[in-house]
Amino acid sequence: MDESLEQGRAGAAPAGETEPLAARLRAWLQAARAWAAPRAAALACAGLLAVMSLNMLVTIARKSITNDETVLIPAAYYHLAAGDFQLVSEHPPLCKLLAGVPLLFLQPAEARKGLTPVAANPSEYTWAYQERFWEDNKPIYPEISFWSRVPMILLTILTGVVLFLFARELFGEWAAVFAVFLFSIEPTVLAHGRVVQTDIPAAFGYLLSFYALWRHTKAPDWKRAALVGAAGGVALLGKYSMLLVGPVYAVYFIALFVRAPRLSLTRRAAFVQTAVALLSLVLVINAAYFFDSRPMTEGDTNWARVVFAPRGEQVIALERALSYVLPTDFVLGVVWQMWHGHIGHPAGFLGMHSNTGWWHYFPVAFALKTTLPFLLLSLAALGWAAFRYLKTREGRYLFVLVPFALYTAFVMLSTINIGVRYYLPAYPFLFIAGGALLERLLRAQRARKAALACVIALAGWAGVEAARAFPNYMPYMNQLAYEHPPWWYLSDSNVEWGDDIQELADFLRERGETKVRAALLGGGRTLFFNGIEYMSLLDPNVGKRPPTRYAAVGGSFLNGSTVPGREGMPEEQRANYLEQYRQRQPEVVIGGIYVYREDGQ
Repeated sequence: MDESLEQGRAGAAPAGETEPLAARLRAWLQAARAWAAPRAAALACAGLLAVMSLNMLVTIARKSITNDETVLIPAAYYHLAAGDFQLVSEHPPLCKLLAGVPLLFLQPAEARKGLTPVAANPSEYTWAYQERFWEDNKPIYPEISFWSRVPMILLTILTGVVLFLFARELFGEWAAVFAVFLFSIEPTVLAHGRVVQTDIPAAFGYLLSFYALWRHTKAPDWKRAALVGAAGGVALLGKYSMLLVGPVYAVYFIALFVRAPRLSLTRRAAFVQTAVALLSLVLVINAAYFFDSRPMTEGDTNWARVVFAPRGEQVIALERALSYVLPTDFVLGVVWQMWHGHIGHPAGFLGMHSNTGWWHYFPVAFALKTTLPFLLLSLAALGWAAFRYLKTREGRYLFVLVPFALYTAFVMLSTINIGVRYYLPAYPFLFIAGGALLERLLRAQRARKAALACVIALAGWAGVEAARAFPNYMPYMNQLAYEHPPWWYLSDSNVEWGDDIQELADFLRERGETKVRAALLGGGRTLFFNGIEYMSLLDPNVGKRPPTRYAAVGGSFLNGSTVPGREGMPEEQRANYLEQYRQRQPEVVIGGIYVYREDGQ
């Protein structure tokens, strides 16, 4: 009997040990739930942004750098490493500051050796420099092109964080989660969120500026005024079109001064806050240029005299005056963009060509380049927000409607119609409005099942479209673009921007090809680093060289808008220079690149 008792005790021992372990596990799970429950929305946002960042990291491992990145990445390195702000000064430095950080660790060869600035035409120096940079750093080309784009992904994720914070304060936590969900699967965001360019920085800065204004309206003081100014400075460092923030700030602070007594402020305090915001803005811009404002060069003044004749001297005087407050290269960049906007840029749109654009370009481009569920949701959300504002007069609706309407009106006046990416600063306000409407539908008392079905259908459809587009987000168009090839509807960065070249090179190498006749944005540079010789279809002498098995034509060249003109060539002939390929069936389409057999097989 004693023996059986001892055996029973021996058998009960493991159960006795398991019981406290199970209790501890249950207690841990309960504590985890208690911690996570109030943070569920923030955790959902973090999860969405984590998946989004992984998506973009996988994409940059597969996709080449774009045409613009071939010059912006070298400029990024020397902006940080040497304080040289003259390279690609037509773009402000935020994207360059970010992209240049990983290059400080990679330590590329200094391509400037043996190069001198060209006084008459500084852009010649820029192009010569970037070609030399890539040639001198061919062994680490993959590392440079990958790591320089990672900080842009981080900025895109930070944009998602600000979007979440702003939407949460306006409409609540789950409206913010829906807003981030829409942001994380939008093809245009995914296409440009990984690119070293000014478009995502502009969207980030524009959103941040209005978020800072919103917070200042809640409790106006000098600290929040400083943040408003800093946010405006960040916006201007993102893209020069963000000069639009200037009039917004002017109207806001004038209204603050006028209404100060109603806000329990003295007019002196309102004036101080305005001054603090302005000072903060100027300091942020100067800090990005390391508080350096170089003297204008002969090349700078010669350019102004030529392009602004007969008022060149007045423009130079204005540039010199402004450079006492702002960095010279920032001032010159603003002036360059104003000139660029005046002369326009070659573009294609619905089978037409123009250098000065179309007023309805961006609404149509948005309608074609976004997913249909998000397009429908955006239209419904804007109408809903306008109705709610008219009914309730709540200012939160204005902080969605006004930034969106203001930027839309501004961009519709633009003569630069080369990509829906220019419209990206308006997108976050559509995400917020769309997220708020989806959250409101979930709380609907009437037709609850129908509202829930609508939310699930829109979200699921949008997710399917994003998955269908992967990884070719750049040329993505929705089902409205069904009648013609994509290049007929839009051109340039909407259809092919050079980022498909790595996949083209893989296609050719798998077939034993080492050269290709081609017309591609940036192809002459990036194909070389992928082991393929580029024979330009735009070279009049290309027909005298041995034929290649394949020809590769980018959508922008099929469109005709990016075909460079030659002296004496009529416009119609230029636009139709590659018309023979429009009539042929490509063997394969790689992103935005159309690949044709040239050997008749």
